[in-house]
Amino acid sequence: MAETIDAIDIEYTEDDKVVVKQLDKNILTRGSWTTIMFLYQELDKNTDAYGPPKVSIRRYQKRNGVYRQQSKFNISSAKQAHEMIETLLKWYPKDGSAFQVPEAQA
Repeated sequence: MAETIDAIDIEYTEDDKVVVKQLDKNILTRGSWTTIMFLYQELDKNTDAYGPPKVSIRRYQKRNGVYRQQSKFNISSAKQAHEMIETLLKWYPKDGSAFQVPEAQA
């Protein structure tokens, strides 16, 4: 557990091997509740090679001086990531126009 937001990571080592390798992180919100998006790879124990990059969005709460993970959502494929991006851009266009309310589905 980390005492500061900047010290939070998801890298994980088991038997002297990095099983989850953190490639990057982006702190989305700071404070007693913080949200961080991580880019990472998992080690395939059969091939001893890292798989494709994945994304994990995690929420932490600071209690008793340390940040504890409260929830997470993993984006496990490029297809899923692109579908999420397309939906977000439809709802929040790049041109800065107002939130787009979807039409009711029949």
